[in-house]
Amino acid sequence: MNNPIGIFDSGVGGLTVLKEIRRKLPTEKLIYLGDTARVPYGNKSKDTIIRYSIENT
Repeated sequence: MNNPIGIFDSGVGGLTVLKEIRRKLPTEKLIYLGDTARVPYGNKSKDTIIRYSIENT
């Protein structure tokens, strides 16, 4: 497939997920975005996280 797999995280913690995906799917194209400017997301509302996601695309 020509479409890359995207991993979006509020910081750098998702890099472990990226590493595991790369290990399991070594030929797939991967894109990682860590939004370290607005970390953490845990205390943000659903609407705010959706807005951040749209702004980051």
